[in-house]
Amino acid sequence: MQKVGILGGGQLGRMLLQAAANYQVETFVLENDEACPAAHLCHHFVKGDIRDFDTVYAFGKALDAVTIEIENVNVEALEKLETEGVSIYPKPSVLRIIKNKILQKEYYKTHGIPTAAFVVTQNRAELEAQASFLPAVHKIGEGGYDGRGVQLLPDADALRLGFDAPSVLEKMVGVRKEIAQMVAISRDGKTALYPPVEMVFNKDLNLLDYQLCPAPIAEGSLWKIEAIAISVVRHFNSPGLFAVELFLDANGDVLVNETAPRVHNSGHHTIEGHYCSQFDMVWRIILGHPLGNTKAILPSVMVNVIGSEGHSGPVVYEGLNQVLTIDNAFVHLYGKQETKPGRKMGHVTILSEEKQDLIHKANIVKQGLRVVS
Repeated sequence: MQKVGILGGGQLGRMLLQAAANYQVETFVLENDEACPAAHLCHHFVKGDIRDFDTVYAFGKALDAVTIEIENVNVEALEKLETEGVSIYPKPSVLRIIKNKILQKEYYKTHGIPTAAFVVTQNRAELEAQASFLPAVHKIGEGGYDGRGVQLLPDADALRLGFDAPSVLEKMVGVRKEIAQMVAISRDGKTALYPPVEMVFNKDLNLLDYQLCPAPIAEGSLWKIEAIAISVVRHFNSPGLFAVELFLDANGDVLVNETAPRVHNSGHHTIEGHYCSQFDMVWRIILGHPLGNTKAILPSVMVNVIGSEGHSGPVVYEGLNQVLTIDNAFVHLYGKQETKPGRKMGHVTILSEEKQDLIHKANIVKQGLRVVS
């Protein structure tokens, strides 16, 4: 039985462990919070900082493999473990690129992958010298996630809102649709693509609001998206599961926005909506099994459940019973005891043959289910 460790014990870690129950694997979790969602599902819980070299190295050295639920981990420790024979998914070389948005954008440029024009700024003084580059989006190099570390800069007056740290200033794109394409790569280099999804964002929180699968796009755009996403992940030369986020502009051009080298919010619908979920796929990759069937069982919509504005404290779910009466609706609450505005508290996946039925039911969830305190 293989011993596999997960760096991070949040909700993604918990869902990975739920899928692990189908395989012969002994699971270990490293996380600083003993009350994290994954703590009670793993075989062995280790309390510690996933960003600390010594902690990560000590955690991984007796394991067969290590994977992640978030990129913000100590890459140097994973590199050392890799030289000593521990399998890392994805490879540390991928994490070193992805966790730094500057290196990630330069990776796209180096490999001829279409992406928005950008410049690198090291501090606010350099940013303020780029007024002619606006409108743009400023993304902090390291440490940003779930909408944090991203600032819209529509004009020169907004420059004061940018980051006084190494960052990417990315030219604002006229986006028609935002798409996520998930790609699985096996240990022997085989690939499997999930149908792309259309992501609709909450503009105030810069968080995913809901998404549709399959994305309603023309066949020509689909081919571009698949080809570009495969190009992104193949150049990593690493097995793993990757979520490639892309923009489809008004001219039909496809530009890569960002890549996540792990299970991802944009793949949560695969739990009920696809024959092989994204979480099941990760275990197949780690354990060397054949890649799973990525086809959809039915079209789906996935709605994020977000903490309501003006509410912080012990969580209360209003309207939950109404949502539970919806046909083919699957509610996932993340077990977080405290809510705050914009915090991801769960998601709801709905399956239906009809797109209009999916959108109608998604609106019922969005309007009827409130996370308050």
